[in-house]
Amino acid sequence: MADKRRFDLFADFLVERFHAPRVFDVAGGQGKLNEALTKRGRAVTTFDLRHKHLPVTYAQRIFTLEEPCEAELVVGMHPDGATRIIIQYAAAHRLPFAVVPCCSDNGMPYNPWMRHLAELARESGFTTVEEVKLSMDGRARVIVGEHGPATPTAAP
Repeated sequence: MADKRRFDLFADFLVERFHAPRVFDVAGGQGKLNEALTKRGRAVTTFDLRHKHLPVTYAQRIFTLEEPCEAELVVGMHPDGATRIIIQYAAAHRLPFAVVPCCSDNGMPYNPWMRHLAELARESGFTTVEEVKLSMDGRARVIVGEHGPATPTAAP
């Protein structure tokens, strides 16, 4: 059974780690992470196809790479098939990401899946890729990706 504190624990981690006023919560189910982050002062949009959800800012659609970038952080709590898109979107828009993977989208066992996602983040240009463990039961490993400072371009 999933830990009932998971949304609050992940929200606390995100608020402590990132100064990101606007957050995209991808494959966010009913919006429980959105609710937890909103209580902590963040403006969150949850993307999911569910018809029944909490009264939070909710985009009832699949999150794609074409989504206009209106956030400073992209996250996912057990986003299943949307895990890769979180990393790819964050890379394309030079945003940090934090994802708590659950199931792989290709049948890969959990530990190889986690290694694969970290490698995908490194290959996508993230200068910092690390794993953090939340103090909760169940799938509690967070993969975090951040970009270093922008490299200044030389004057012509």
